[in-house]
Parts: sequence; C-alpha cells; structure tokens
Amino acid sequence: MINLAHAIAANLGLAIWVEIQTDSPVCTYYFGPFLSRTSAEAAVEGYKEDLLQEGAQNIRVKIQRSKEPEVLTVTEDWGSYPRNAAPTPVFSGHL
Repeated sequence: MINLAHAIAANLGLAIWVEIQTDSPVCTYYFGPFLSRTSAEAAVEGYKEDLLQEGAQNIRVKIQRSKEPEVLTVTEDWGSYPRNAAPTPVFSGHL
C-alpha cells in the first residue's frame, strides 16, 4: 500500500521509479514509487529474480526520479495495461 508521502512524491515528480526493460518478452515495467534511491535499489534484485523465473531475457534496469508513469507495464507483445489492471511480479511489494 502506498502511503501519503509516496503519493505526494509521485505526483510532484520527486519519487524514485525503477524501470526494467526486457527483450523477451519485449516489455518495460515500472515499479515504485520509492522515497529513496537506496530503497529502490534494494528492491531491484527481487524484481529481476521474478522476471528471470518468468523467462525474461536481457534485463536492463534504470533507477530515476520522475512523475508516476501513466502505464506500469508496456509491451509490444501484449499491449499496455492501465495502472489498476497491470500484472505484477511476485516481488512487486516494496514497503
């Protein structure tokens, strides 16, 4: 569950987001918001592990400060999922 501080930071573009891109399937996943780079970095290994278990290949990670993405999962293979309907990996919780 995202608390008020996370929501405010996300709306102001002050939150940290993890962007993970894969080549197979061709996807971009966004995880967050995080209040610090350290907490985002701590969550990355769990996200990568889950994607590897799902068969993802060539995983690339970028951690950046930004506003909340409009879509959390973008894929050429399946289309885009709105925030409330996106499938999330097992390790998607970060609190």
